Amino acid sequence: MKIAIIGLGLIGGSLAIEFQKNNTVYGIDNNAKNQQKALELGLVEKIIDYKELSKIDVVVIAVPVNATPKIAVEVLSSIDDETLVFDVGSTKEGVCHAVKNHPKRANFVAVHPIAGTEFSGPNAAIENLFTNKVTIVCEQNLSAKKQIEKFLHLFEPLNMRMVFMNSAKKHDKHIAYVSHLSHISSFMLGKTVLEIEKGEKNIFDMAGSGFASTVRLAKSSPSTWTPIFIQNKKYILKSLEEYIDNLLAFKKHLKNESKEAIYQTMEETNHIKEILNGIIK
Repeated sequence: MKIAIIGLGLIGGSLAIEFQKNNTVYGIDNNAKNQQKALELGLVEKIIDYKELSKIDVVVIAVPVNATPKIAVEVLSSIDDETLVFDVGSTKEGVCHAVKNHPKRANFVAVHPIAGTEFSGPNAAIENLFTNKVTIVCEQNLSAKKQIEKFLHLFEPLNMRMVFMNSAKKHDKHIAYVSHLSHISSFMLGKTVLEIEKGEKNIFDMAGSGFASTVRLAKSSPSTWTPIFIQNKKYILKSLEEYIDNLLAFKKHLKNESKEAIYQTMEETNHIKEILNGIIK
């Protein structure tokens, strides 16, 4: 198949690596440096523009989530009747709302592959990024059955577990807790340590692997995550309020030296390891 990927960063570039094994992959990116780098790395065969989308079998939208709704509408207006279009953003409500009344809504599949690293740009693209990860498909009932089947066939070699969610709103609500909140926590922990430990040498000498793994996400691209936080503001604010309440409660227990309360809080939370052991194998 002929596949066009719009946005040649970490996710778009990594998908290009996988898809080019059995297909011809073209690229679209508004950043000239990204275009050149994607060509140099062999991520895509050539750079095309939107005028050529009518000749493409599959269009992947892998741009920042604030740009996705507008681009999705533009792409749907440019494609052939048989073309599959899907996005890979971590928020779904905005794009699903933008395309809901489009004549070619059935060509669109709302997709969220839960995979990534703290790096960005074409240089960050890697093989097997998606292996054994989860992909969420939202509002599949509004997509044509043949387009869902085409999408599943395309993703089959990636060895991902498929999860279907009828509601884009529910997706955004849940992902605020299990993904977006963890990124904010990582950024804020990193910020706190940088403000307190003015000497970088102290951090380098004394920080252990626990700190490094906890703040790993703080290395993520601000240009990627700022739009995500704003797009999913409603649900992220709710998750932040609950997170802050838990921090304040723990602060109170510590201030009062409430050993039983501190122990009980951690023991109850230990249940998370049983869940994570089932995810991270």
